Amino acid sequence: MNGKDLEKALLWEAPHIGEKAPEQIPEAQNFCEGYKTFLNEGKTERECVKKAVSLLTNAGYKEFDPKASYKPGDKIYWVNRKKAIIASTIGTKDLNEGLRMNGAHIDSPRLDLKPNPLFEKDEIAYLKPHYYGGIRKYQWGTVPLSMHGVVMKADGETVEVSIGEKEGDPQFCVTDLLPHLAAEQNGRKLGEGLKGEELNIIIGSIPYHDEENEKIKNPAKLLAMKLLNDRYGITEKDFTRAEIEMVPAYKAVDIGLDRGLIGSYGQDDRVCAYTALMAEIAAENPEHTTFTILTDKEEIGSVGNTGLHSDYVHHAVEDLAESFGADTKTVLRHSICLSSDVNAAYDPTFASVYENRNSSYVNKGCVLTKYTGARGKSGSSDASAETMAKVIGIMEENGVYWQTGELGAVDAGGGGTIAQFVAMMDVDVVDLGVPILSMHAPFELASKLDVYNTYKAFCAFYK
Repeated sequence: MNGKDLEKALLWEAPHIGEKAPEQIPEAQNFCEGYKTFLNEGKTERECVKKAVSLLTNAGYKEFDPKASYKPGDKIYWVNRKKAIIASTIGTKDLNEGLRMNGAHIDSPRLDLKPNPLFEKDEIAYLKPHYYGGIRKYQWGTVPLSMHGVVMKADGETVEVSIGEKEGDPQFCVTDLLPHLAAEQNGRKLGEGLKGEELNIIIGSIPYHDEENEKIKNPAKLLAMKLLNDRYGITEKDFTRAEIEMVPAYKAVDIGLDRGLIGSYGQDDRVCAYTALMAEIAAENPEHTTFTILTDKEEIGSVGNTGLHSDYVHHAVEDLAESFGADTKTVLRHSICLSSDVNAAYDPTFASVYENRNSSYVNKGCVLTKYTGARGKSGSSDASAETMAKVIGIMEENGVYWQTGELGAVDAGGGGTIAQFVAMMDVDVVDLGVPILSMHAPFELASKLDVYNTYKAFCAFYK
């Protein structure tokens, strides 16, 4: 055998999809139009759940009923506190043979309002946030922001808040120093370019005009609160009963003259949430029952009763097992799960923090991440050889373009996903998702070809 043939037989490198399968370019473009709509309509976990329920019910899904009987092909879903959702298509095999589980998260880094956020300083009204998840604080200055969330009023009424997304809506902003006055700031470490307590969001600058000319202590704050009251009927005290998130007001757009990339806020991890949801909806009479989880709180450790560290997923599996007279432990033991989360795409501009042979690249397909974690794989579940072989075999059999990747060079950083919490349920699990450029920034980039092949991978996994 000559060297070329031997090289082809023994060595492997993930190909560029645009070169290997150019016919996928228009297919990916078409698929990602729906994804962009999902990004624009789901800026928070609550909005993602609301959009998911709409898509699922339109596809014939019914909310799980413990008294109902289910048969192969039936489609059901569970909603957890309006911030997480599970969807399932009943398979033809006995439930004791295990589920095909797929878990993605729908929370993203952002600025959450503090319980007492509204204040005025030197005639400008501000909102005071506490950042959520791993952000680089300096990136959030001078970014147009929109306001999203819910307020529970004292009388029990729930008010949904959304300002800054519609044409003509006002938007909001964190200021930053002009370079002429930034000598002291320029001497700070980059991580302190903007400090946490400097992320003050401008909400108003015009004072309330009192027709009786009575002295008002905080007139700009009062006018801002009055305008919120006019629109939503809320008072300052209602902020204590609210979940308000300030997120980038950007719309999802195509990036590059070739339109090969999508630029948007929140692609970590709504890119995997959307592709998983679309694959779930597309599943018809699968062999194994599907179990698609769109979860909350991953960005802060999967904590709380809407995160994967809680028992809500285990309880849903119990619900399903009881409906079929199956044993929950047996179901979980025989299940396999894709922890569907993004990985850091290799960025040539910052090449030193990557190990190029074990990085994921844009346009080379979905990325299979055997382990995440940091400092010697800490916080990772580290998928077994058997699990890797199973998932790779499914993708190879179905023509999915895939690659492997790590989250940066050893000792350069690292991160975690929901995989470790799925593994705690005695389920085989591995991470699979989309490579992302500028991850956790207010504006992230993803390849349409990678998004499309992630969808294809999930469809193949559910067959």
